[in-house]
Amino acid sequence: MFEIIRNIGAFIMALGILVAVHEWGHFIIARKCGVKVLRFSIGFGKPLYKRITSTGMEFVIAAIPLGGYVRMLDSRVDDVAEQDKAESFDIQPVWKRFAIVAAGPGINFLFAILILMVVAMIGQDKAKPFIGEINPESYMAATGIEVGDRITAVDGAKTKTWQAVNIEFMRFIGGDNIPLSVEKPNGQAVSYEMKMPNWEFDPELDNMFTSIGFEPFRTKPSKIIALVLPGGPSAQAGLQENDEILKLNGTFMDEWGQIVDYVKPRANETIEVEVLRNGGSMLFSVTLGEVKTATGTDGRLGISSQVAAYPEAYYFHDKSGPFDALVKGTQETWRLMTLTVEMLGKFINGDVAVKNLSGPISIAQGAGMSASYGIIVFLGFLALISVNLGIINLLPLPMLDGGHLMYFIAEWITGKPVPDAVQEVGFRIGGVLLFTLMAVAIFNDINRIT
Repeated sequence: MFEIIRNIGAFIMALGILVAVHEWGHFIIARKCGVKVLRFSIGFGKPLYKRITSTGMEFVIAAIPLGGYVRMLDSRVDDVAEQDKAESFDIQPVWKRFAIVAAGPGINFLFAILILMVVAMIGQDKAKPFIGEINPESYMAATGIEVGDRITAVDGAKTKTWQAVNIEFMRFIGGDNIPLSVEKPNGQAVSYEMKMPNWEFDPELDNMFTSIGFEPFRTKPSKIIALVLPGGPSAQAGLQENDEILKLNGTFMDEWGQIVDYVKPRANETIEVEVLRNGGSMLFSVTLGEVKTATGTDGRLGISSQVAAYPEAYYFHDKSGPFDALVKGTQETWRLMTLTVEMLGKFINGDVAVKNLSGPISIAQGAGMSASYGIIVFLGFLALISVNLGIINLLPLPMLDGGHLMYFIAEWITGKPVPDAVQEVGFRIGGVLLFTLMAVAIFNDINRIT
């Protein structure tokens, strides 16, 4: 129950912030262009909060937090007094209307830059991409890369962190090879072409690195619990942080790997867990949870273990001053933008399956999980969703900002507005496509949790 409440709360907070930022972009440019704004709404449906501003605009927070809108004076739908006609949206030059509509997605990108700039200024420890394990029967092993090598670039793009490696690898979903550059333990730089003619990767069921055939370097985990997932199997049973696991069903556990191997084939079974707490042993009955993987359903305890500190050579503290942070935030936002466009292309051509499309439930889970890991992870999640929101809104579908921009471009070229009848047909087609995508995304979400 706690996990559900946390997810919902984080979802409402994240989406509320992003919708407010998006609509504020429309609002502020509309005001700068001399257009009268009648209503600024965060959410749809029944108003939960309403007030009238000094300019006569209605500010509303509504019950359904799945979007928002800015309603401007428009003589096509409003009775406009003669003295107010100059403030009507529809009579503005096409460049002003274009700027007002484009400001929503634009502010999402600027907001992502700001968030990532703040994250860079706060600073955090990041693991360098050293290879920890390699499956001897894998693409990675066939390439010649070895344990202890550090991935320095993917197709020429520098990769200082595992997050960067992951982003660059995603670009090659559906491809046949990945150009890699690594640094050997002796400092030698070597380039490889990793051939992957039959690479199949399902992000719902598999880990990208595992599917390629390797694992990042990690320090050895202990049997001591570092984190108990709120609402998870161990939390419900009463296990706590700093408990040391001694036995499972009476069998001594010598190391963390043995615990994982014991739990993995026992999804949904109830087992006895003996732990050492404050110098004495305690026994708990834990009903294991489950997690879907590429090979089936695995059991899970809902805990993570304490690990030894990383060797100094294997991580770095990434913190920047204001100017460098701005540059870094801009570069990371651009990378997220290009990656999002590339992934949309892979979705269209079939390299990414329709079942991977995510909806509000998955976003809520992502928001809740990121919030549980701390403010920096949550801010990174906000930046990612802000970029995605901006890109999605730029799609040339009527009902989205991109559809309006498409009509404005046509008006710019032809010198006259697109006929209302054509726009109406476009809005209906766009509505059907949009609601179909939403239905598929929600269906996928439900499948993931059932």
